[in-house]
Amino acid sequence: MMAHEHIDDDGDALQEEIIEETQPFSLHTIPTRRFYLTRRGKILQSTTERYLRDDLGYGTMLVPSAAGGKKSAETIAGKITQLVPWTIEDASTLWNTLASTVSPSWGEGGSSNTVRLAVVDTNILLHHMDVLEYLRDNDDEDAEDNGKHYSIANAIVIPQTALEECRHRSLVMYRRATDLVRSSSASGDDGKGGRRKRCVIVFADVHHVDTQIKLSKGETSAKDADGSTITINDENDARLRKVALYYGQALYNYAESGPSQQSMEVVFLSDDAQSRKLSLLEQPGDEDGTGLYYKTRSMREHVTLLQKEDPTLNLLDMVAQFNAAPGAVDKGSKGDSGSQNYYTPHIDSATLSHGLQTNRYFQGVYRSNRDTNSEGYVTIRRGEDRIAVVIDGRQDINRAVDGDIVAVELFSIERWLGGEGDKNKESKDEKGSSDSEAKEVTANQQAGIAADTAEPAVRDIDNIAEEVPVDDEGQLRRPTGKVVGIIRRNFHKNYCGSICTIDTKEKEDENEAEIHPYDDIAAKHERESPDGITSTVVFFSIDSRVPPILLRTTQRERLVGMRILVSMDSWPADSEYPLGHYVKTLGVAGTKDTETQVLLQEFRIPCEPFPAKVLACLPPADYKIELEPGRADLRHIPVLSIDPPGCKDIDDALHCVELPNGNWQVGVHIADVTHYVEAGTAIDLEAANRSTSTYLVNKRLDMLPSLLTTDLCSLKGNVDRFAFSVLWEVTPDATIVDVEFKKSIIHSIAALTYQQAQSLIDKPDKDCKDDIQAGAVKRLASLARKFRSRRIEAGALTLASPEVKFVLDSESLNPTDVQAYTLYEANALVEEFMLLANVTVAKKILRHYPTLSVLRRHPVPNRSMFDPLIQKAKTKGISLCIDDSKKLADSLDAAGKALSEDPYLDQLLRILSTRCMSPAQYFCSGEYQAKDWHHYGLATPVYTHFTSPIRRYADVCVHRLLAAAIGVAPLPVFLSSKSHLHDLAANMNRRHRAAQLAGRASVQLHTLIFFAGGEDGEEGGGAKEEDAYVLDVATSPNSEPSFSVMVPRYGIEGKVRLTNIDGKDECLVRDPERHRLGYKDAETGKMLASVTVFDKVRVKIWVRKTRDRRELVVDLLEPKLLADPTSSSEGASSSKKKQKTKQ
Repeated sequence: MMAHEHIDDDGDALQEEIIEETQPFSLHTIPTRRFYLTRRGKILQSTTERYLRDDLGYGTMLVPSAAGGKKSAETIAGKITQLVPWTIEDASTLWNTLASTVSPSWGEGGSSNTVRLAVVDTNILLHHMDVLEYLRDNDDEDAEDNGKHYSIANAIVIPQTALEECRHRSLVMYRRATDLVRSSSASGDDGKGGRRKRCVIVFADVHHVDTQIKLSKGETSAKDADGSTITINDENDARLRKVALYYGQALYNYAESGPSQQSMEVVFLSDDAQSRKLSLLEQPGDEDGTGLYYKTRSMREHVTLLQKEDPTLNLLDMVAQFNAAPGAVDKGSKGDSGSQNYYTPHIDSATLSHGLQTNRYFQGVYRSNRDTNSEGYVTIRRGEDRIAVVIDGRQDINRAVDGDIVAVELFSIERWLGGEGDKNKESKDEKGSSDSEAKEVTANQQAGIAADTAEPAVRDIDNIAEEVPVDDEGQLRRPTGKVVGIIRRNFHKNYCGSICTIDTKEKEDENEAEIHPYDDIAAKHERESPDGITSTVVFFSIDSRVPPILLRTTQRERLVGMRILVSMDSWPADSEYPLGHYVKTLGVAGTKDTETQVLLQEFRIPCEPFPAKVLACLPPADYKIELEPGRADLRHIPVLSIDPPGCKDIDDALHCVELPNGNWQVGVHIADVTHYVEAGTAIDLEAANRSTSTYLVNKRLDMLPSLLTTDLCSLKGNVDRFAFSVLWEVTPDATIVDVEFKKSIIHSIAALTYQQAQSLIDKPDKDCKDDIQAGAVKRLASLARKFRSRRIEAGALTLASPEVKFVLDSESLNPTDVQAYTLYEANALVEEFMLLANVTVAKKILRHYPTLSVLRRHPVPNRSMFDPLIQKAKTKGISLCIDDSKKLADSLDAAGKALSEDPYLDQLLRILSTRCMSPAQYFCSGEYQAKDWHHYGLATPVYTHFTSPIRRYADVCVHRLLAAAIGVAPLPVFLSSKSHLHDLAANMNRRHRAAQLAGRASVQLHTLIFFAGGEDGEEGGGAKEEDAYVLDVATSPNSEPSFSVMVPRYGIEGKVRLTNIDGKDECLVRDPERHRLGYKDAETGKMLASVTVFDKVRVKIWVRKTRDRRELVVDLLEPKLLADPTSSSEGASSSKKKQKTKQ
């Protein structure tokens, strides 16, 4: 009996049917022999023994141990508690355990007084964990928070078979199932008759004597109740039904033997219709279901019953969907007869397996492009190379979602991008793809905070080739293909967003042109379900990579205008969009607290409190920092720090003193985080997972607990602190003579702000003779100028960012003003020495660990990324050369001089240049050739991060590498593994990027609140009129009349739509060569008004509010004739009237 295909030593797939021969039943073991028949005719024998026990009772629960003293990771009611297994030995104990879950008011208020025990199968664990985890408040008025009970049943039984299958198919769901088991200990028996509010039992059915499938004499294979031979999966299902029968018989017999006022029911939950049918055949009872030891239901049937018993439950929303909702719109359907699939059905597993072996298909992970769910790529292996295959369009993506492991089929080379494939794509773009894709693009084009850099390219993220040679001449093309099958789904994470539903009255009041694109999708799919209880609504995720999701809900009106969490369940071929279920409500959309939760969830930012096992790694409260053997005592050196105002996590400090030989000693001192964070400990693993601190407008989410972040590791003034120091001997003209690295103890004499440091730099030399701080800062500034000059001469780029900062109200923390960052020379001083330290440390660790160093690379930008900017710059007579960073730096400097009349244009050009480059990436030196280690922006051959270990885990790794390089500590074992370093770097890159995007989203949120006039619309801010600069102009023939702008005052980028001009208006002038959009007079042909890239315009910024969404809008004010050409015609007619009057 076999459920899955196996592969023998010759690579042959085995036939599904195998012969099983079982020895006579034994109390101790069941030896089982299985014979596997290969395609080549070989028969392979496999023998296993299963050990059986008769002392396992009715399952095991986890309960708090009466004996303390042992440390544990479990925390119950704030106390560290040891959990121990407790076996339910007999039916009486089982009955009393179930009774302990019942409150005194049980059965009041219309709810059922039936006490239920639910046995779950594998599919319930995989797809309905949200329902199983759902807790309800107890009916007791005095119940504590941990006195909640499970809604699905009074007790949940998880058989070992189901748990093991769950672990095999999804580790995420397995961990949630084990957490469910642990949670039952949260309200255990208090020893004084107190009730257990939660009851989760693990039953070892695999080894339990009474739940084995016994064979009749002479049988060589087990059979179902209907007489058919069963496979391994069928055998597992049969054993699960045996568990339900075992509990049903035990409780039935116990109830018959003694009086009880409570009604007990055992229910077997399974979404497998065949298994439910067999459960009825295997039990003695009447056809109407009476006399059965246990009931069997699907999860939806069970929850519907519970909801009828208690209408306030609202649990139906959380039941997973696997089939298109009845009444759903079918593509090409004709009346009630028949319908077509929206997508090509996925190929079956046997064909898929054979295709992967013969290289007809290739396996890889599908990744959506950042801002769309209709484009993406799959990384596959061809020989030793990893290649990105472009998947374009919803039909070729074929229901894959970001993170799915898929099988792809490559298209012929003629369809690859770079040749005819590009023409096909252009043709497709001109004609338009599907309506939904067009609407998706429109929906995502709203104003927001300008991006800092381009999205990281595929080749930069994971060293993957995007183009491959296709002929002997070396012509390169990008492979394209389509998804033909899903190997493993990535449906186990929740998505944030809102449902979109159509209000008929609102729709009648609005102009048809202003209807949001989501409304059309909602109107097509929203409908009442035939059950009369639920309705289908459409959920739109904040994440643009996620397609709309169809939900069935009982609380449609309550969810409108709310931010909710939703999980995907399935995506049938006959459904245009995936099916999912509601998980929970986060809060009212648009409010600051709710939207902050949303962005943290969207970017997967770890924001939970640090667990007890992490806090247990911290030093005691009375810990004192004292000099240790092997650590250099540098407390006599005048060290100081320079940071932004209010900075609490001070990573770095500096010093500069004169040496007897006339040279200067310069020191960069970095917090010695690794002294407190030992490799491999719980706090180290937590830091590695978080990888970085995340900075939002109104809060900071730390990588390490606050005791380290803001106290022991923070190099505050006038206290001793452990540090890792880099000490240089330099001449006054900034020539480095020597360098050394030391673990040290320092005593900072001052914690300066940038403004305070700048005042010391500007202080006259004659007043600094006896001022230790001023002397040190002025020497550092002198050296920084020389170091910076040399870097720029070597080709380092001086780029810019559109960053702004908010002034927040002290009470509400809502933004009251927006200001540009003020940069001082002191900022550049600190930056220069941090760069010097990072480069110096990178060279040191590379000498000792050439293949294990954690470095940071900035790839050379792709020419195609710069081409649009180069063409636009030509409209202002500016030539940009990007052959290398030195030539780009020189051309940007030349442009700055040419644009001296408007200084912001120089900054804008540098901002746009930055956005043509991919962000820098962490990597392991052993994975790339030395020529690829180069940092383009800094023009240095090697670079790393060493100077911020409080907030970056990469720096923690580099500290350990440096400590090993200078012989003060051994290198941790995991840093000796290139594969582990690869995973670390990938996680650090992912977390770093997510933190950046979350920070930007937080700025976007506060910008929206500011322009809306606060959360309640009554505070400062509101609509504003500002100058803006044109970034791009829509000049393609079929595009809507529009152009994008940057608003320097607020760092906002948005699309300005010329709503008063029809796209087919003959007076509309599109000039692609000059990147110009204009409007001419219909009679004379004279240009009335126009805009060209880099032109200054006047705009109005405001917030459009509807019933369930808010969005930032940028409208054109000047040139007025372009904003509203009708004003020109009115002016002309008025002029003509005046002329007639004069005549």
